[in-house]
Amino acid sequence: MLEVYATLLFILVAGVTTALGLSLGAKRSRALNRLVPEGAVRVRTRPSPRRLWRELVARIGALVPSGDQSLLKKRLLRAGIRSSNAVRYFHGARAMATIGLGGAALVWGLRTGSDNLLLGVGAMAATGFIAPMQYVLMRMRRRKRAIEKGLPNALDLMVVCVESGLGIDQAIIQVSKELVVAHPEICDEFALMNLELRAGKPRADALHNLADRTGIDDVRKLVAVLVQTDRFGTSIASSLRGHADYLRTMARQRAEEQAAKLAVKLVFPIFFCVLPSLFIVTIGPVMTRLVRDLIPMIENM
Repeated sequence: MLEVYATLLFILVAGVTTALGLSLGAKRSRALNRLVPEGAVRVRTRPSPRRLWRELVARIGALVPSGDQSLLKKRLLRAGIRSSNAVRYFHGARAMATIGLGGAALVWGLRTGSDNLLLGVGAMAATGFIAPMQYVLMRMRRRKRAIEKGLPNALDLMVVCVESGLGIDQAIIQVSKELVVAHPEICDEFALMNLELRAGKPRADALHNLADRTGIDDVRKLVAVLVQTDRFGTSIASSLRGHADYLRTMARQRAEEQAAKLAVKLVFPIFFCVLPSLFIVTIGPVMTRLVRDLIPMIENM
């Protein structure tokens, strides 16, 4: 009986998903047909499964009730996800992961007759709820490390550009073009800041937006240096060179700090992993020989 219920649940979910996909594909086809001029040859195109899936996730995310999304938008932005429907995709992916993993655990528990059915379903549903946010946080950390790694090189190239006669805006554009292969994350941020400047936003506001998007202390310090340099009219090249030297010094000090902590962190792996095997190799043969020689002596006494 349980297998029948599981099969019916699977058929219901598959039918609803198929109906939603077909309806979305039909709407897209009608929209494309309206865009074709009258008298032109209309070519029937197959709907992209990826596009249908994204629209389905976005629609499900739009149905999920949500409150203040400022923190989520900031996290998605710092993770490099700048789509206008990023929040919808996130909520849709979280809902589908929660329902999908919970439903899979329910079907598996019913088929195997597990005693901890509710616990397993709750654990898998919680995993599906937490996994999308953990993915966003992982992308945030990875992007932050990449920007911190590429910032000193970007500043060095910016110093070269400024000393060769370019302005700060042109230097930022040139840096975003030259380092796009080596450091695409920092170049992406510089290119977005250049678009804001072209749109007419003041340079100070564009720089502060750069610091807010990245959420990195080194970038905030760089923004403060550039704003003060622009306000007081001091030399941009010397300020950038000094800040690049400061960043390299801080990176060297952080590396030395990590190296100093390494000896303490290695105590537990050495004590629990290396020493037992070392004792087995060194003391094991001796103990074997003692047992082999002492037992006959004890029996003969």
